Amino acid sequence: MSNKITQLFNIKHPIIQAGMIWNSGWKLASAASNSGILGLIGAGSMYPDVLREHIQKCKKATDKPFGVNVPMLYPNIEEIMNIIVEEEVKIVFTSAGNPKTWTKWLQDKGITVVHVVSSVKFALKAQAAGVDAIVAEGFEAGGHNGRDETTTLTLIPMVREQLQIPLIAAGGIATGKAMLACMVLGADGVQVGSRFVASTESSAHQAFKQVVVDTKEGDTQLTLKELAPVRLVKNKFYQQLEALYKTSPTPEQLKELLGRARAKKGMFEGDLDDGELEIGQIAGLIHDIKPVAEIVKDMVAEFDVAKSNVGQL
Repeated sequence: MSNKITQLFNIKHPIIQAGMIWNSGWKLASAASNSGILGLIGAGSMYPDVLREHIQKCKKATDKPFGVNVPMLYPNIEEIMNIIVEEEVKIVFTSAGNPKTWTKWLQDKGITVVHVVSSVKFALKAQAAGVDAIVAEGFEAGGHNGRDETTTLTLIPMVREQLQIPLIAAGGIATGKAMLACMVLGADGVQVGSRFVASTESSAHQAFKQVVVDTKEGDTQLTLKELAPVRLVKNKFYQQLEALYKTSPTPEQLKELLGRARAKKGMFEGDLDDGELEIGQIAGLIHDIKPVAEIVKDMVAEFDVAKSNVGQL
């Protein structure tokens, strides 16, 4: 399949493996790229020297295009961007910040820049900043999210209506049928996160991967809007958070409960009680842990079958 997204990234299928903190190391990114989609290393959970190591290992593990996702609210941002340039990474996905800050600087060095947004307003700002493509993410997603709780089904056509550049849909997408639905609504491709958390190559702790498989509809909730909205599995930490919310806490009190490295504790180290377990609503449709190549193969096959069946409706 050839379209704007496959041509932009020189990939076979218009699918992007999301750059998720504590889940998207070089093993996942290289496996994704080797499967014909775009793999992303999640820089948000990496110190600069660790990021450099993951980029170098990824380059050895694949000769296909891959990129780095950079949440711009993280410290050491200048050092991270310089490492990306030094290591000759050609694709960067930015998020959680103003796209004007780095887009032109990166593009002047031959790098394709994509920015992640959760609203029409910020999609237009990113387009005005000159990015090469947009990821519009509905609130079904895990990880950093929008405060307005706009669903993917609603967000994609509203963004498409006003956007002139390529559009990638994200949030609640783990199947070929969902991919087709998003493309019918106007997306040129899709970004998939949660499904790849539950993959063999994901750097997530095995215990967290199993939680994803066991998660059912209603087991997650969007929270922490006062800081950075995330969708969490309702574990012990989440219950503590909910109890605090009943006292009308200040952002400072929320930060105190959250503490440091809570996401690492949960997703990377496997502390299922006191860790922060970020995952999308689509986890309710994820029933197994399997290699990335199988996930991509199944998703593309389902997309093709669904596309051929649409005419019968």
